[in-house]
Amino acid sequence: MEIEAVRTSYARWALFYDQTFGAVTNYGRRRAVRFVNESGARNVLDVGVGTGLALPHYAPHLQVTGIDFSEEMLEKARARVREKGLGQVKELRQMDARTLDYPDGHFDMVVAMHLVSVVPEPERVVSEMARVCKPGGKVLITNHFAREKGLLAAIERLAAPLENILGWHSDFEIERVLGEESLQVVERRPWPPLGLMTFLLMEKRAP
Repeated sequence: MEIEAVRTSYARWALFYDQTFGAVTNYGRRRAVRFVNESGARNVLDVGVGTGLALPHYAPHLQVTGIDFSEEMLEKARARVREKGLGQVKELRQMDARTLDYPDGHFDMVVAMHLVSVVPEPERVVSEMARVCKPGGKVLITNHFAREKGLLAAIERLAAPLENILGWHSDFEIERVLGEESLQVVERRPWPPLGLMTFLLMEKRAP
């Protein structure tokens, strides 16, 4: 996935994302945010915040920072914050997730919903998410990962060459986000819709 392909693809997606992929993943997104709300975290980074579909569901006691590479998606997120008066949203910034402009150990929790299969260098993105997370803090990823066998696995492989057009890796393997040494897996389970997504919770090890 090339960065300019991401920019072009999500400039297009911004027009109808909420009514398509955003609608399909709504239930899982709300469950993920509910977990964040109940986690005890306060300072939260939402990486790949997109059009801000998750933002109204974050609890008022949180301080939520959202970043995204697509300015078109962020424009919709900012409008959502204004229209709904979302005081829990501290900041929305355009940023490349491979080089997060935040100091080490800054956030209690770092969240990436449906992001890691749509970015260049996902390993580097996960490394940056770990860097800005406090020791003992959590990194939460929800995403679709490739299946090893079956009809869906075959379809994923066939669609793989179209990644720059679709805007995501259809055959993205979970191992690509499990190699960050500072993170240990706490929980991994199937996630809606229909178990197509995965809920992956990791904790940052103390130095």
